[in-house]
Amino acid sequence: MYFVYILKSLSTGRNYVGFTKDLDSRLAQHNRGSVTSTKPYRPWEIIYSEDKETQVEARNREKYLKSAAGRRWRKKMGM
Repeated sequence: MYFVYILKSLSTGRNYVGFTKDLDSRLAQHNRGSVTSTKPYRPWEIIYSEDKETQVEARNREKYLKSAAGRRWRKKMGM
């Protein structure tokens, strides 16, 4: 099982999209500063997640959420 997630920076309001096998551990990594791309925008909270059966499905969904169409969907959903 894999999770696709959207984080929101509590300090800047910026969003981050990713996927992982262990959602709680990954959030802790983001908030510890272990992820270079999110370190300057800590702390983070999970605002959305969905589960996928395979890594390929999760990666494809992550790519969609990062695309222009995915950004429109996120905006429509209030994220």
